[in-house]
Amino acid sequence: MTTVRTALIPFLRNAVSALALFSLSYCAWAQSVLVQNPWARATVQAQKSAGVFMSLEAASDMRLVGASTPVAAVGEVHEMRLEGDVMKMRLLKGGLELPAGKTVELKPGSFHIMLMDLKTSLIKDTTIPLTLVFVDAKGVESKTELTVPVKAMAHMGAMAHAN
Repeated sequence: MTTVRTALIPFLRNAVSALALFSLSYCAWAQSVLVQNPWARATVQAQKSAGVFMSLEAASDMRLVGASTPVAAVGEVHEMRLEGDVMKMRLLKGGLELPAGKTVELKPGSFHIMLMDLKTSLIKDTTIPLTLVFVDAKGVESKTELTVPVKAMAHMGAMAHAN
């Protein structure tokens, strides 16, 4: 009996661990969109806009159509793109497509959430509340509440000047 019990204990531990990991991964997908590594860019005093960045992965086809926060009057989904030699930013009027099972990156110089008419500066090492608004393929709206850390943008380094 002792040998059976001794052999069973590691098996049961592994089974419980596997079940716990499965339940954690299921909880992450229980919401319609998995949000990872959100952050907002810190601002300087009197700056009126800031970008918010993250990775999004939808369980089914969705669109990110908006965002809101008490620290800004407006939250929009934007894209930055190089057109010729000029970097241009534009509102994504229909929202950002989130194909099922694919990670979509919101990052500087690309897709991002633009917070405009800031009511306060975004200070490094603080957090802001943010609500993301999604629409699924059937037109059903859902929201996800986040607490987003504010981080300073890393400097690009010194630029070389030609003499």
